Amino acid sequence: MTIDGKPLPSFLDATETRTQYGALCWRRAKNGVEVLLITSRDTGRWVIPKGWPIKGLSPEATAAREAWEEAGAEGETDSHCLGLYSYDKGLGPANGPQRQVPCIVAVYSLHVRDLADRFPEVKQRQRKWFPPHKAARKVAEPELQALLAGLDQWPDSRTDA
Repeated sequence: MTIDGKPLPSFLDATETRTQYGALCWRRAKNGVEVLLITSRDTGRWVIPKGWPIKGLSPEATAAREAWEEAGAEGETDSHCLGLYSYDKGLGPANGPQRQVPCIVAVYSLHVRDLADRFPEVKQRQRKWFPPHKAARKVAEPELQALLAGLDQWPDSRTDA
């Protein structure tokens, strides 16, 4: 593939679905479980922390690293994947040609024990806690909406449990 007769840079020549790992950051609150969402850097949409695989780290450890870098969240991860969702990621330079790359995100639970005031992307993102049903309405991806809405069924999500 070319742009203006020149071959695409390798980071734009993406024709296959890519894998990312995401952290579903949650905590117990007075009224049940709450989910931490963050804003994306480019559009300001509500998302969960996620990123590319990191060599030498397991999927859940990668998700935990992304949660720290993007949200300042630290806690306990689970090695079981909660679910998957898909989205199209724009790749390319900020002021140059962008290519939409299909991504599948494997989501891992991160029970948040600490939320830092200082973390790598603090000046680039906002973060906010939501009840699961409200978090589901804030995100754009249908599979992530379903995953978040399902948290209302967790035993720890109700105060009477």
